[in-house]
Amino acid sequence: MARFAFVLACALALLASSVASGAIVEHSFNVNNLTVTRLCKEQSITVVNGSYPGPAIRARDGDTLVVHVFNQSPYNITIHWHGIFQLLSAWADGPAYVTQCPILPGNNYTYRFNITGQEGTLWWHAHVSWLRATVHGALIIHPKAGRSFPFPKPYKEIPIILGEWWNGNVVDIENEGLATGIAPNNSNAYSINGLPGDLYDCSQNQTYQVNVVKGKTYLLRIINAALNNQLFYKIANHNMTVVAIDASYTTPYVTDVVVVAPGQTTDVLITANQQTGSYYMAATPYMSANINFDNTTTRGIIVYENSTSSSPIMPALPNPSDTPTAHKFYTNITGLAGGPQWVPVPTNVDENMFVTVGVNLELCPVNATCQGPFNNRLSASMNNESFQLPTNLSMLQAQFYNVSGIYTTDFPDQPVVKFDYTDSNISLDLSLIYAPKSTKVKTLKFNSTVEIVLQNTAFLAIENHPIHLHGFNFHVLAQGFGNYDPINDPNKFNLVNPQIRNTIGVPVGGWAVIRFTANNPGMWFMHCHLDVHLPWGLGMVFEVENGPTPWVLPPPPADLPQC
Repeated sequence: MARFAFVLACALALLASSVASGAIVEHSFNVNNLTVTRLCKEQSITVVNGSYPGPAIRARDGDTLVVHVFNQSPYNITIHWHGIFQLLSAWADGPAYVTQCPILPGNNYTYRFNITGQEGTLWWHAHVSWLRATVHGALIIHPKAGRSFPFPKPYKEIPIILGEWWNGNVVDIENEGLATGIAPNNSNAYSINGLPGDLYDCSQNQTYQVNVVKGKTYLLRIINAALNNQLFYKIANHNMTVVAIDASYTTPYVTDVVVVAPGQTTDVLITANQQTGSYYMAATPYMSANINFDNTTTRGIIVYENSTSSSPIMPALPNPSDTPTAHKFYTNITGLAGGPQWVPVPTNVDENMFVTVGVNLELCPVNATCQGPFNNRLSASMNNESFQLPTNLSMLQAQFYNVSGIYTTDFPDQPVVKFDYTDSNISLDLSLIYAPKSTKVKTLKFNSTVEIVLQNTAFLAIENHPIHLHGFNFHVLAQGFGNYDPINDPNKFNLVNPQIRNTIGVPVGGWAVIRFTANNPGMWFMHCHLDVHLPWGLGMVFEVENGPTPWVLPPPPADLPQC
């Protein structure tokens, strides 16, 4: 009880301080179609304010963000503020049919929320179908006025948004995949700040360039906005110092390669300390599964002031299947204990969950033709429950108004059937591989602490799955390969300075343990951030109950879109 009172008092003080001290930062997002030329062809894409990537939002901890979204596109749209806590503002979180119904073409909605106890690099993106391929942008949160970074002030800050490009309409590409029951077409290119780079056809003049001054240090805010691929990122002849991930400060970590999963952000310092010249930055996929993928490379150029070089130096890139390099990067990062916004690991666990993650099959509907294994559809699940979104009311509305029939509260804490999760021999085990469709949630008491073992499975393809939790950060206590060992693996837990994230790449054929405190009422989506897997059902929702006043979910805004 004393712990609860202390945590609650701190949270109330933080929220009150933020609301009282911040500014109002206001933007208008006009969502419309734009014709651009990429890879030798003109293409119409959906964007915000006529730009790809969309506009960067800059604010400070404690500010209130107000964004008016006007949907002038032909598609339904919502905007998710990836990594924002949304304390008492769950209506602004953005995932379609979880916290709101979509904004229909010709309609508008205003997102309003406070930024509380956060600073660093986050981002915003569409949360309907595959539209986030082009509807996305940086969300940069600076410390409150008078406060500084826990590292030397950089000469300049530069967002680096890594994206993925298709020669085609991404909505049509996704729908074609869903109709046939197989994975949609692979992308045709990767991009840096919307530009593919000079390794692709017709792209010599579409290469992102950064001009630097020798001796100066720059803060690169790296965001992986790609839909379906983790990416290695390197700069020729330059080391990088990781200082933050997912808007949480880290112990400085020096590396020559960064790995970012879709949804993740990584802040690095780079000093222009090499000979005057030009150097390529490059991003190439990390693909842990033995499947077909877009095995190409995007690159930009760092050009030193007064450089006359016409032949930039290219970095040596990892092999796409280089899991040891990826795992080394992911596991060597630790949190900056005692630094700004540091939150100690909660020690008393109220809810223990073991959640399997993987690709499954769904029976082909009658009178349909499916091209997946055994003439069925590809599917995905957590604990063998394949998540299905409602369509006639958002789950948050159903929670607030106590409407039955939209979801059930019986998401299992453990797999119903236990098996050797990472044994490749189960890849096509028909007794295990089918997962029923459902809309199940896990109900959590306010301020309860939850520990989750995320366990990958070997169904169909063994791969790394980036899992994103809306509304909360979590501590990453440990991660490893094979099946989680409940007897010995807890001895590996870092309870002192673990990294803090909102998106975790669960190792290929392995597991990760995360822990968070459910201190915000609402409906909070946990799902795979590979967009190929999300519509297949790789997700679930936490229903967090109201707490004592003022920790009570407020009524929805008057302009909340209706289904």
